[in-house]
Amino acid sequence: MSRRRTPALFTAAVLTAGLVGCSAPAPPAEPRNAPEPTTSATPTPRVPAGTAPAESFAVGVRQLKLNRDGDRPLPVTVWYPAAGSAGGAAKRSAEAAEGRFPVVMFSHGLGGRPDDYARLLTRWAAAGFVVAAPTFPHTSRGVEVNVLDVLNQPADVSYALTQVLALDGKAGDPLRGHLAADRVAAAGHSAGGVTTIGLFTAGRDERLDAGVVFAGTALGVGTAFAGAEAPQLFVHGQLDEVVEYAAGKAAYDAVPWPKAMLSLTKGDHGRALLSDGAALRLVSDTTVEFLRWSLYGDAAAKGRIPTDAARDGLATLDNHL
Repeated sequence: MSRRRTPALFTAAVLTAGLVGCSAPAPPAEPRNAPEPTTSATPTPRVPAGTAPAESFAVGVRQLKLNRDGDRPLPVTVWYPAAGSAGGAAKRSAEAAEGRFPVVMFSHGLGGRPDDYARLLTRWAAAGFVVAAPTFPHTSRGVEVNVLDVLNQPADVSYALTQVLALDGKAGDPLRGHLAADRVAAAGHSAGGVTTIGLFTAGRDERLDAGVVFAGTALGVGTAFAGAEAPQLFVHGQLDEVVEYAAGKAAYDAVPWPKAMLSLTKGDHGRALLSDGAALRLVSDTTVEFLRWSLYGDAAAKGRIPTDAARDGLATLDNHL
């Protein structure tokens, strides 16, 4: 075995041990070179104070067909605030609601797809966010899963973000003039949580103002959080059978910025995100308030986070926001 392949194989083994509960991996392959950390002469300004929409929106949904470098197909599902009466299922290609809305990039877990998280992501869209979720080429359902390819996904998300933000100025696009390109967050579950952490460490994307990590770990991407301050919310089940709670807590502890960790006392690896119930409602409400504060600058929303987190005795909150 060559020395060149040993680090890649070791990383693959570690990632597999931490994340294999979602899907069986394919034989490991060499990752592309990890993106270099970005630097900025002028730190990204914090989101100015403002007020998030008080009303709930109808939700539209559409698909984008993207491909990074010609050999990484990245279909992206986009949920967005739509015109019309709130409630009901997301409507395909509905007219966008009036206003400009922050963007949240969401990364699915191993063997998953964006639609698996539709209950949560449509609630974010109904609260006034455009949510864009790529389907990754080597870690989604229906493909031969390669765990090591998670290391390429931060660059995938950055590429998809560039393409999504470009819609704001694209003539004839339904989202033209509706994207707040200066208010962007990243979020993800499990392997998508690794991807999200990577967007704030080795693959730092300076456009990101905040992050939400569900059942994530820093395996493979490290905890060298870099760049401008970006508040983080971690959500982790204390009974997680795939990514140990301690691993998520260790990544959270390394965050140098304003942060909070919502610990679901009876939570597992994240089934609460996939089916409606009290835990999903708690997670949904808490994350919405975090996004309202971190992307709209809504101080009142920040004040509601501890109340939402304490509801029904399902979770505890370590709050350093």
